Amino acid sequence: PPMNLNEHPPMNATVVLPRRRTVLAQGLALGALPLLAACDRAQQAVTKVVSPTFKSIDITGAEYARELALPDAETKLALLQLAIETLTAAGYVYIGMDHFALPDDELAQAQERGGLHRNFMGYTTHADSDLIGLGVSAISHIGDSYSQNPRDLQAWQLALDEGRLPVFRGMVLSEDDQLRADLIQQLMCQDQIPISALERRYGIDFRAYFADALERLRALQSDGLVIVEPQRIEVTARGRLLLRNIAMCFDRYLQPSTATSRFSKAI
Repeated sequence: PPMNLNEHPPMNATVVLPRRRTVLAQGLALGALPLLAACDRAQQAVTKVVSPTFKSIDITGAEYARELALPDAETKLALLQLAIETLTAAGYVYIGMDHFALPDDELAQAQERGGLHRNFMGYTTHADSDLIGLGVSAISHIGDSYSQNPRDLQAWQLALDEGRLPVFRGMVLSEDDQLRADLIQQLMCQDQIPISALERRYGIDFRAYFADALERLRALQSDGLVIVEPQRIEVTARGRLLLRNIAMCFDRYLQPSTATSRFSKAI
């Protein structure tokens, strides 16, 4: 039935196939607590959601806390490690970053066969699907383009009243954008960068094309986060905790100064 948008503002949404059942473990946003106390409370929070009822779990609750209330980088990594140990002991597979799934869940199966995909909403099995954003500020990804709806309700509603698509900005990905997106997809979903496959697919000399990125990667290699081989770059178990930081090395839109300032936030 018709709805008064002033009384019921539309929610930001994205049209996809029916999503998997997930749970958000907000108990991990603990504030600046001492490490042992934080881990103790985090273990209680994670234990509450370890149940066969949930086939996949997303522990991104920390993003809803105020920045000043978050623990430091060392504590965050300890909490993530605790979550990994607790959930894997309960039978979950660590998909990557902040996602876990049972072995029979579609996410775990997609990762096993190399078909896992990640977009701005998280991990998904719908790699070849276009995303159509509905509502204020929603983002669409169609083909090689991104577009966003207006951020304020009035502009969004006006566009609809005038019969226009409510889009206020967008971009078409360049060939370089697509190459880097493909590389980061492989990194985030399969814990490796397939050098030979990317060279064949895009007709590049990987080491020449990504010379600057490989130089930035040296520090992470020295820290034991990645293993650089002739045919691929592989993420170590330790490196899986810092996938975002590894991906930053290949992000052309991150200047060295901004990359440094974003390092702790990525953790």
